[in-house]
Amino acid sequence: MRVLKAPHSYEEEIRKSRFLAQAVFLSHADQAAALIARLSVPNVSHNCWAWRCGEQYRFNDDGEPSGTAGRPILAAIENQKFDQVLIVVTRWYGGIQLGTGGLARAYGGCATQVLQTASSELFIQRTTLSGHCPYTYLDVFKVRIAEVGGVLNSETFDAEGAWLNFAVPDEQVEVLQHALKEATRGVSQLQPIKSD
Repeated sequence: MRVLKAPHSYEEEIRKSRFLAQAVFLSHADQAAALIARLSVPNVSHNCWAWRCGEQYRFNDDGEPSGTAGRPILAAIENQKFDQVLIVVTRWYGGIQLGTGGLARAYGGCATQVLQTASSELFIQRTTLSGHCPYTYLDVFKVRIAEVGGVLNSETFDAEGAWLNFAVPDEQVEVLQHALKEATRGVSQLQPIKSD
């Protein structure tokens, strides 16, 4: 799956109707309504949208014939293999009817284009961990965290070493757990930190 690195927009005119597709990162499903309200343009023909966040998704045709706007936008998100993304496609009606097939192609096509032209990256599921590391192993362990693609969030020092808070790809949790236990003869262990 891919995620957006920054908000992005794409504009196209199709048979005198103007379409504006806007894509933004959606970290939690409960943010969707506020983002849709922010991206929707007032006093236009239609602000159609779709979003996906993990296993949750929603879409809306905003007055277009059923199945011609929201569903094609969601299909574009799925076909481009994106997650945690919300897209609003705004239409200014140009006086020419596009038909149901034309509408679906226009909305789906604009959503596909905004995703294909956006700056994105592969989504890596990470686990946040916390643990104490003695000074004798601290520099080596921080290098190990970086080598497995981890990100150090914070470190708090005490007399014996440092408490580390870091996020690592899920498949690397056991590797680091084993490395720290081995280096400290079982004294230090990593604990997962639950996210909200």
